[in-house]
Parts: sequence; structure tokens; C-alpha cells
Amino acid sequence: MAANQAQRDDNLLEDIQLRLDTLNKSERKVAEAILRDPSAATRYSIAALARAADVSEPTVNRFCRGFSATGFPDFKIRLAQSIATGTPYIGQNVEPDDTVAEFADKIMLSTIASLDKARQALDPKALSVAIDYLIQAKQINFFGMGGSAPVAMDAQHKFFRFNIPVMSYDDALMQRMVAAGSTTGDVIVLISYTGRTRETVEIAQQARANGATIIGITMPGSPLAEACTVVIEVTAPEDTEVYMPMSSRIIHLTVIDILATGVTLKRGADFLGHLKKIKESLKPTRFPI
Repeated sequence: MAANQAQRDDNLLEDIQLRLDTLNKSERKVAEAILRDPSAATRYSIAALARAADVSEPTVNRFCRGFSATGFPDFKIRLAQSIATGTPYIGQNVEPDDTVAEFADKIMLSTIASLDKARQALDPKALSVAIDYLIQAKQINFFGMGGSAPVAMDAQHKFFRFNIPVMSYDDALMQRMVAAGSTTGDVIVLISYTGRTRETVEIAQQARANGATIIGITMPGSPLAEACTVVIEVTAPEDTEVYMPMSSRIIHLTVIDILATGVTLKRGADFLGHLKKIKESLKPTRFPI
């Protein structure tokens, strides 16, 4: 069912084009306004699209529901996905002759669509288990190499607030040594888009053999996923073998935010005073608003 939905999302612009002649006069005006500039349509409010099509807002909503959307916000997400995955009407590969406005728009739309697909695929049970492991950890280490290294650093920046010893490492030799010294109660979070980096998989296996809990943020079914205690499966329509990581990195950063939020909520209201104290320590470093 999810696969069928994804296919419908990918072909939304094509569906609109094919059904153009079957729509009533008002809905056809909405379709034509979208097809004139699909990228602009993803940025419209419902009122703006209604004005562009010279129709009422209820007509826009009726049009959206006619294409299996729950409403205009859902339709805009599906439209962004259709654009980002490519259709005969607009290609999403960045071309050498793209203007700044064009390639900026493509990257933003692709990221929005990728985040929404990742949202639909996230497993709440895996997130809950990972949050419980993080809450109970004696210490937490975040490992990332290459494009995943900044994500590990961001995780350290988030998690140091929780009164748990936390570090991030982007060097494979340091990761190996930390894994070798890990014990029961330690949690290591390994971040890898492909999950196929040999050293990362070997490090996960070594740490797990020593009793550490291994949380993987990685591709489902990958060698790294198989080596982890719990896996937060992340997919993104991005070929990092050829292109520099973009949307995949943003998704990983968002997963870190989800985990950090989960730990904060589990700590309860009494912990908020501690977070407030850390935040207020920065006030003297800033110019007043």
C-alpha cells in the first residue's frame, strides 16, 4: 500500500496533466495554475493558489481531495515529492546551466520531499527502544565518518546537556579504540547513510562483542544494520556514491533531534530547570535584542 502511495506521489503532475480534460471548469483552472509553475505551487498558501487560479478556496480543497489528498497541505507535500523524484514535466537533476534560483529551488524541494518520505518510514518502536537505551547509558559515543561526521558532532552538542558523559568521534582509529574499551552500559550511536563502510561495520561488531549497546542510524538491510542492537532505519532517494550527501544528512540531523527530544521528555519536568540554566549561561555572551 505504501509503495502504491509513493508511486502515486511520483506521478502526481502526470496525473493532473492526464485528467485535465475531465475536470470541471473551476478545477481545471486550479490544475492549469499548478502546471504553469509546479515549484511555485508548493510555496503557495491555499489563498494564494485560489487567487492564481481565480477560484474559491473550497474549490482548491475539492481539487486536492480529487487527487487523494486529505487537504491542501497534504497535496503540497505530494506535489513536492512528485517534483523531487522527477517527471516528464520538470526534471530535478541539477543542470550546469541552472540559475541560482532554479537549483536552490530544486534542492529545497528535494529535501522537503525526502524528509516527508523519511517521516512516513520511521519506526516509532525502534525510536522508543533507542531512547530508553540512551536514558540508561553510562556514557554515549556518537560515531560518524565523512558526511556523517558533522551529524555526530551535532549529536554531541545536543546530548551533553543530559548529564551523561558524551563524545563524538570522526576518526576511524579513535572509534576502534573507543569500541575496544567499551563495556556493558555504554551506548554507541553509529551514523552511516549507506551502512556499507567496512570499518564502521567492524567497529560496531567489536563494540557489541564487548557488551556495548549499538544504535544504528542507517539504511535498512545494510551490513551495519545487521550488526546493531537497534536500528533506526533511514532511507533517502540519494545516490551518495556519485553525489555529495544533502537530504540524507538533513534526515540524520532530524533523527538526532527526535532522539534528543525523547530523552528530554523522559527526564520529566524537573529536568527543565537544568536545561534552562545551561541556556541562560549564554545570555552574557550576546548583544541584547
